Parts: sequence; C-alpha cells; structure tokens
Amino acid sequence: MLIRPETAADHEAIRDILIAAFADHPFSHQTEHLIVEGLRAAGALTLGLVAERDGEVVGHVAFSPIKIGGKDCKWLALGPVAVTPPLQKRGIGKALISESLQIIREMGAEGCVLVGDPAYYRRFGFQQCSGLTMKGVPAEVLQYLPLSNHIPQGEISHHPAFHIGL
Repeated sequence: MLIRPETAADHEAIRDILIAAFADHPFSHQTEHLIVEGLRAAGALTLGLVAERDGEVVGHVAFSPIKIGGKDCKWLALGPVAVTPPLQKRGIGKALISESLQIIREMGAEGCVLVGDPAYYRRFGFQQCSGLTMKGVPAEVLQYLPLSNHIPQGEISHHPAFHIGL
C-alpha cells in the first residue's frame, strides 16, 4: 500500500469513497464529500492524503484549519477520513492517520481535533477535550491531540465548508 498526497486525478475516487463509507453511518449527514470538495475549492484543505493499493485509491484523510475561541491557533481538524467499505478494518485508516499526523507535526501544526469514536482514536494519542467545546457535539466524541505545549481553550469552529449541505 502506498500513502501519498492526493492529486486532481484522485478527486472522483475520493468522492466515491466518501459517499460509500458514510452512506450508512449513523452520525453522518452524508455530506463528507461536499466538505472535502468545499475545502479544496476554498484553498482550505491543509493536507489530503490517499491510500493506494494496486494502483487504486482506497482511502482518504483530510485536514483543515480550525479556529479556537475565534482565533487561529495553528490547530487543524482531522476529518473526514474514509476507506472504501470492502477494505475497512484492514489497517488502511490506521496507516493514513499515522502518516498524516507525522506530516502535520512536520508542517508545524500545534494540535489537532476530531469528532469520532474515542476507543478508536485513543491509539493515536487523542483524548477527550476538557477546555475545548464544539456547538452541537457531545463532549465524549470531541477529542484533541496536542502537538505542542500550547493547548488553547474555547469553542472550536471549522471552516465553513463543514456546513455545506446542512
């Protein structure tokens, strides 16, 4: 398996993966593909990586800037992340996340937040946020990973692309 930056030639495959992976997800509005496309269009996709297997794109992870307490704190949001359904639970998502976290560290990100299953993301060092909040998101699924000594406090706001289609 190869993990590499996404290219324009990957966009259709990424869209298909996001639609398929979130089709039956109980907490999804099935807008993940629109979010990624909106981030790209706005120049706000900080990092987009794909997992390629036998020449086929089978997974994707996206990172974008967030504000905390209305300020840019050099923190990023992880998500969406998706793997084509027939290949889920085979380590592709784990590889995408591990590689991408290393890259954002090297890029100088000071931290990362996500909304997701604590049992899954704990393996990467994510923990529940005590001083961070997000409107409409239960505290138990809002998680953060500090990459520096600076841990801001306040309400998290994503790029407006996260509200497309809602």
